[in-house]
Amino acid sequence: MKKSVEEHAARFDEKASEYDDSKQEEYLACANLVIEHAAPGPDDVVLDLGTGTGAIALALAPDAARAVGRDISDGMMAEARAKADDEGLANVEFAYGTFREPEYGDDVDIVTSNFAMHHLSDEEKREAIDVIAGLGPQRFVLGDVMFFGEPDPGEPFYSPDVDDPATVGVLADALTDAGFSLTAVERVHEQVGVLVAERARDATESGDDK
Repeated sequence: MKKSVEEHAARFDEKASEYDDSKQEEYLACANLVIEHAAPGPDDVVLDLGTGTGAIALALAPDAARAVGRDISDGMMAEARAKADDEGLANVEFAYGTFREPEYGDDVDIVTSNFAMHHLSDEEKREAIDVIAGLGPQRFVLGDVMFFGEPDPGEPFYSPDVDDPATVGVLADALTDAGFSLTAVERVHEQVGVLVAERARDATESGDDK
């Protein structure tokens, strides 16, 4: 991680009130794919890591039993809670948590994340994916800055001073090593994509992969 958790939190606190209005077309396309692939049922619990202003959690909450958001920025989560109140959603909650310490110990069926994990180093991403696998979800949907080709800071979505994206191959290996099977790869941009990873329900229930 090129900045500390506290530095990232402060940076996003400053952006919180304008964050939703600053998103590019590719970001929105990525978020829509994460929502489409997450596809919770009425009995599913969704955990959205790096939830930001809650776009993913709030979109999935109406179709899920419960949606839980975790983030490091109080400002972003304040925006998320305000939107949940405006939409009258009672089955969604937001609290502090990181990828490697999500502060969540209940059952979860689906984990999602959009445009957040790229702040971690490759080794930190691997640790985070191991933690996510240990929670026992059947599905993990990751939308993020990721490299399908050679990294290019001249292209959008990659600022080397604060970002540390991985290649698709590095992410795929980490997911496989954690016990997931990669079931879909969606390329939104040369430097943006969505990965869908799943495990058989009997494996998640038995805890063999934990």
